[in-house]
Amino acid sequence: MAASAPPAGKSPAVDGEMSDGAGSRMGVVGALSLSVTSSVAIVICNKYLISTLGFFFATTLTSWHLMVTFFTLYIAQRLRFFEPKPIDARTVISFGLLNGISIGLLNLCLGFNSVGFYQMTKLAIIPFTIALETIFLNKKFSQSIKASLMVLLLGVGIASVTDLQLNLLGSVIAVLTIAATCVGQILTNQIQRRLKVSSTQLLYQSSPYQSAVLLVTGPFVDKLLTKRDVFAFNYTVQVVVFIALSCSIAVCVNFSTFLVIGTTSPVTYQVLGHLKTCLVLSFGYIILKDPFSVRNVAGILIAIFGMGLYSYYSVSESRKKTEAAGSLPIAAQMIEKDSAPLLGAKGSPRTENKSEESFDYMPRTAKSAFTGR
Repeated sequence: MAASAPPAGKSPAVDGEMSDGAGSRMGVVGALSLSVTSSVAIVICNKYLISTLGFFFATTLTSWHLMVTFFTLYIAQRLRFFEPKPIDARTVISFGLLNGISIGLLNLCLGFNSVGFYQMTKLAIIPFTIALETIFLNKKFSQSIKASLMVLLLGVGIASVTDLQLNLLGSVIAVLTIAATCVGQILTNQIQRRLKVSSTQLLYQSSPYQSAVLLVTGPFVDKLLTKRDVFAFNYTVQVVVFIALSCSIAVCVNFSTFLVIGTTSPVTYQVLGHLKTCLVLSFGYIILKDPFSVRNVAGILIAIFGMGLYSYYSVSESRKKTEAAGSLPIAAQMIEKDSAPLLGAKGSPRTENKSEESFDYMPRTAKSAFTGR
């Protein structure tokens, strides 16, 4: 019996693309949900550590987060939950050090600036990321996307920015923080896409170097900011339990961060970060009875409206690109498809190739952030 022909206007390849697209969308939704849930949970846990138990050593705590993340992933790969994929040493070390420095600078920025100026620094990351991707990666952002981001930033600014006290040292640290954070997040996305590594594989390779930077510098940074010694702190059973809980949640936070940036974009990750800010503020107002004003509520509502616009325009533009790609010949679709490997795809020839992947075939503009050339 002859096989039945596919419906007119469709082909098995197109059906496969549709199912791949649906699976991809589910994966993105899962990554975003994990990122929001874990980030809000760790904020609540760390707030209890700081405000109730008096553990103010944020940089050192972050180094422990990354160390626990690495050992968790080490156990996971030994149990074959995923296949590790070597990346050339210069790329992964430079990337890990850059991200470690970025985290340290964020803590310094908060320590040497007012809370309002620190919030403005975080808001500046989105426009700077757009500028860098436009200049160096030739990425295009529509006017609709830019307008929705402006509404979002306006809302977050109204809700969270209170005082703006400027000083020279704090301003220099803020500029360095923005630069390191933007470049680090762009490269997180580019390395995963260009070298065909999953978020788990990249996090596993880079987390030891991120942790090392913060393990060495953390106690000094924390002492500079808090005038207290992390090694002289009284570690009660309750403190240790909450530190362990914080480190456990951090594994999900770190994993979801790399996953979101890899499956979406650095700009979308920053938008998600501002959503977390709004959720944390709302949690404080509703559950913890923190003081709030009409300005705070109005800002949160404007920010949520901006996020809704950004989501709507992003989905609309993505759908148009998918439809345009669907009109191409099947051979062209197969050539253009960017198939990132799934975790632990043992049968894939990509995971069976144990030779180290190099960053050398990346665009020169992105590579220059590592090499200086």
